[in-house]
Amino acid sequence: IQRVDDSYLLKNLPHPLLLRRRLPRFGAIAGKYSREMNDQKPSVDGKSTVEFRIAKLNQVWEKATRVRSQVICPPVRQAELHSDLKIQEKDELQWKKSKAEGMDENGEREAKLRRGFNVILAKYGMDGKKDTRPLESNNLKDHDIREGDMFDDPRLDKLWNKAKSSGKFSEEEMQSLKREFQHHKDKISEYNIVMDTVSRTEEIHKNVISPLEGEVKQHVLHQKHTDLKDKMRDLNQGFERLRKLSHEGFSEDSEFKEPRVIELWEMAQRANLTGDELDSLKEELKHFETKVEKHSHYQEQLELSHQKLRHVEALGDNDHILRNQERYNNLAEKTREMGYKMKKHMQDLTSKISRKGLDRNEL
Repeated sequence: IQRVDDSYLLKNLPHPLLLRRRLPRFGAIAGKYSREMNDQKPSVDGKSTVEFRIAKLNQVWEKATRVRSQVICPPVRQAELHSDLKIQEKDELQWKKSKAEGMDENGEREAKLRRGFNVILAKYGMDGKKDTRPLESNNLKDHDIREGDMFDDPRLDKLWNKAKSSGKFSEEEMQSLKREFQHHKDKISEYNIVMDTVSRTEEIHKNVISPLEGEVKQHVLHQKHTDLKDKMRDLNQGFERLRKLSHEGFSEDSEFKEPRVIELWEMAQRANLTGDELDSLKEELKHFETKVEKHSHYQEQLELSHQKLRHVEALGDNDHILRNQERYNNLAEKTREMGYKMKKHMQDLTSKISRKGLDRNEL
């Protein structure tokens, strides 16, 4: 009953509490990290391997890759989902190991992992909630619909339209600016998801009976509110950057082009790092930006390959279908692999900057 809110209710999937009855509990720790438990195994039909070591992650992936799900979760989104699930898997396996060693007694890391999983489900529309907004549609906006409205946010759309009609941006700069806006839109979406999970947790917290359990949940709630404040501050800084870019344009001496890299660089500059540390980080961010650009290129190629495959399938030439299917599968695997490495690298960089900034402030 303690963790009914952890539940990742997915349509057509078993309830997580039922899953727990089938999985060994922490008490039966022997063998939990053995090769037999963690190696990928053939599925029941013998045709494919289990993609993830954790049952609930496999269920999400299997649901996303069903043929009928491809309208909701097309190839590039599937690759993104796979990368997010791999990161979640890595973090959960690390937590399980530390939990077995007696760490995370207050459940803070466990709560963060549950929140991360909820974010993934909501991000890809797999949290069981009905989304009444049509895919790729502007039909249900809270503001007047106009040509050029594309970010589901009145402030972003107004800023975008103003920049688009200003005439101060080249075609290439408009593409860069669009990436900046899309990145900010994704951050708004993630903030809303986290805020929703906090609201649900608060509702459950009101029904707590045990004082000890109440103290633990109060600590978790405090951490969630801190995360929300950080995300809101980040959103405000990001919007101010977009506003400045839209009015002034791109600077020729700008260090980086990719939104995520720019965000990390600005975060580092606010972290009170030394000159040598900033120089070292700048070089690392340049390598990271190359990785981000390469991943974006593979995403574009994957989308083109998928379109070509659909075209060839419509023609019905089996030889062409097999060749294109093989190319598509290879590209999908490469895109997923690169996406995971890129997100893992970003996670490490964010942690590194935060840790150094914290150490510096404590001094």
